[in-house]
This record gives sequence, structure tokens and C-alpha cells, in this order.
Amino acid sequence: MHFMTVWTFSPENAGATIERFMKTGGQPPEGVNMLARWHDVAGGRGFAISEADDPILMAKWCRGWTDLMSFEVIPVLNDEQLAAALAG
Repeated sequence: MHFMTVWTFSPENAGATIERFMKTGGQPPEGVNMLARWHDVAGGRGFAISEADDPILMAKWCRGWTDLMSFEVIPVLNDEQLAAALAG
């Protein structure tokens, strides 16, 4: 299953967020494969596409950052998966 994650942090948390990211790389837990990650050029927001069989692992990954950021995690389908769903 693929997930699109959008995170946002406030200017007040920017320093702590950057520091943690530089130390940890923001890597996901075992069982989550981060396929791509992008950062808003203005700062404060980012986007990732990840793959995991268990959505609980996605929740655990986000939970490690919720003291600094808010998250939206959206299950997504690629074109082939959507076509299969639409075909019934």
C-alpha cells in the first residue's frame, strides 16, 4: 500500500525540527519504504511517498515527530490500481 504524507511545522519549531532531521535523517521504521521525499522551498512543509504493508508502521513513524509537526497521511493508488478499482 502506498501513502502520501504531508507534514507541516511552525516557525517556532523550525530549529528543533531541522536539528532532529540533521541527526536522524528522518528515516522511516523498518517495514516502511520511503520512495521519495520533497521539501517546500519556503520551508515549513514537506511531502513523501512511502510504501508499507501495515499502516500502523506509518503511524509510528509520524508519532516520532508529532511533538514538532502535524501530519496528514493519505492512502493513495497509482493509475493501474485505480483502473482496477474502477473496472469493478
